Amino acid sequence: MVQISLSRRLRRTPFSDGVEAAGVKAYTVYNHMLLPTVFRSIQEDYRHLKEAVQVWDVACERQVEMRGPDAGRLMQMLTPRDLRGMLPGQCYYVPIVDETGGMLNDPVAVKLAEDRWWVSIADSDLLFWIKGIAYGYRLDVLVDEPDISPLAIQGPKADDLMARVFGDSVRDIRFFRFGWFRFGGRDLVVARSGYSKQGGFEIYVEGGDIGMPLWQALMEAGRDLDVHAGCPNLIERIESGLLSYGNDMTDDNTPHECGLGRFCNTHSAIGCVGRDALLRVAREGPVRQIRPVEIHGDPVPPCDRHWPVVAGDRQVGSISSAAWSPDFETNVAIGMIRMTHWDAGTEVDVITPDGPRAATVCETFWN
Repeated sequence: MVQISLSRRLRRTPFSDGVEAAGVKAYTVYNHMLLPTVFRSIQEDYRHLKEAVQVWDVACERQVEMRGPDAGRLMQMLTPRDLRGMLPGQCYYVPIVDETGGMLNDPVAVKLAEDRWWVSIADSDLLFWIKGIAYGYRLDVLVDEPDISPLAIQGPKADDLMARVFGDSVRDIRFFRFGWFRFGGRDLVVARSGYSKQGGFEIYVEGGDIGMPLWQALMEAGRDLDVHAGCPNLIERIESGLLSYGNDMTDDNTPHECGLGRFCNTHSAIGCVGRDALLRVAREGPVRQIRPVEIHGDPVPPCDRHWPVVAGDRQVGSISSAAWSPDFETNVAIGMIRMTHWDAGTEVDVITPDGPRAATVCETFWN
């Protein structure tokens, strides 16, 4: 078996001891940290996530903090989503683009105050881009990575578990809103959000010293709820249409190609560094776009590289994520498909490592 050599470049998290004690079987590297990917098996983890409640170590979702008089201006420069109506206490899903309109990240922005924001990032070194913009425009703002490590509670029993640790008022948090809740003598941001469609929360744990006490408190409180350590699940995220930066999209793609046009208010998001480029894209429309794709036949192998999507002898797209869905009894997939073949019901072929497979472009994801 090939192993990854651990070093200080791969940072442990405040919850690593709990993850290891829970029997983690696999990791990936995400923002220079270890992110669990399997505990029992992908299929068993998938079923449990849909039926009970899991505690996820997602400390790899690093925060970029912007603090100062120009924090709001800087935040708007990063995204084509219009943030003028966003209030403290809200969370927004925000595409982050470069000067060409290419996707640099798709984080959640957390507005703590008018002059203080967190950006909870996907897997890219966004900190350097934000520092560069702030310095280049001489903005009055401090940009840094604070000691904040998110812990996600996901699954249909998440409300019950969280109420036992933080009190019943945690149930009142609305979707993509947050509140401050006390644990271990510290006030923590708790948001109703997470990288699944099963419902739940993300706890922004400030300071590594309370990581394991919180982990243990959640595990103890949820024994009768069948709480388990878990992680973002490949099958569930594909069913739900949750995109993975670096897998399903990169800086070669615009938000419109990624199906994120609804999060772009390009005409009114004045100040966004990629605004001019995205105005052209919005006017002309994308020539390719992410689509759900059903791959027929037996379960496909792991998708560790892009699989060509072909129509006859012409490539019309590529598959970036794929898995067998036990609930839908088919292979579910995410693909970037050209406009000539992206209509629902279009029949194509996918060139998998096991050979060509018949496939169908779908209208919606499976969530």
